[in-house]
Amino acid sequence: MSSLLKGSRKLLLGIGLAGAGAAVWAIMGGDEDKAFIKASAFYDHYINNPRYFYEPPVSHKWDFNWDRRQSDTLMKTLEGKFRADGDKNASKEKLQKAKVIASRHLLFIRHGQYALNGKTDEERTLTDLGRQQAYFAAQRLKELNLPYSQIVQSTMTRAKQTAQIISKELPDIPVSSSDLLREGLPIVPEPSSYKEVDNLRAFTDGPRIEAAFRRYFYRAKPDQKEDSYEIFVCHANVIRYFVCRALQLPPEAWLRFSLHNCSMTWIAIRPSGRVSVYTVGDCGFIPSGKLTTN
Repeated sequence: MSSLLKGSRKLLLGIGLAGAGAAVWAIMGGDEDKAFIKASAFYDHYINNPRYFYEPPVSHKWDFNWDRRQSDTLMKTLEGKFRADGDKNASKEKLQKAKVIASRHLLFIRHGQYALNGKTDEERTLTDLGRQQAYFAAQRLKELNLPYSQIVQSTMTRAKQTAQIISKELPDIPVSSSDLLREGLPIVPEPSSYKEVDNLRAFTDGPRIEAAFRRYFYRAKPDQKEDSYEIFVCHANVIRYFVCRALQLPPEAWLRFSLHNCSMTWIAIRPSGRVSVYTVGDCGFIPSGKLTTN
């Protein structure tokens, strides 16, 4: 052991976490590989302070009433109303009709590549490549052959142009616009290099983007008997924030992943209040040579 410590060979010590926090280490060297190594100051530091390098995540239970439309709560309210009205016989039938049975599917398409040198929104139009990307997205939506009920577009030029190309492939789907879906800074991300301007932007953009989430994210209404599918054409920051909010993750984590232009993010809202994310930034339908993230 002493020959190893006094020799010129380097000691490689790796510490990892397994199970409840077991440490594993390896020694580079001949016969000393099987020898017991006394803890170095580095080793002592991490073993005595395991949370220095690993902090167990805080467990948060799922809030089933995140959209304030939880069925159990509504059922109890209706049942109480029926009984108060003396309608005990019809209460079961009415309660069954009031039960949510369908899922809402929200398909978000990020706009195509656009001219970054434009000084105004009107000048930030899709590039030729951006139009191609939009066409590929349109073809993918068409191939899915789902019963789309609407296309909602951001009012920014690049989103409207992308939605227009998609609409040509899905001509029977009504199109509407929403200022709430415009690009912005939903919340100062973490981690991030803090800037005062970011704080100001988040202060003004954040409430609008949160309003968009509350406007479009909710479980189906009781009178909806079949699953619905809606297309939204908007922006990367908005979509990433929606994913975090829908999954009840820290919203400031939105900048920790990226979305390609015209990629598709598919989110389903179940009758129970559960949320399933089928895809985030799916771009497999776009040729690899035509992928961009600007």
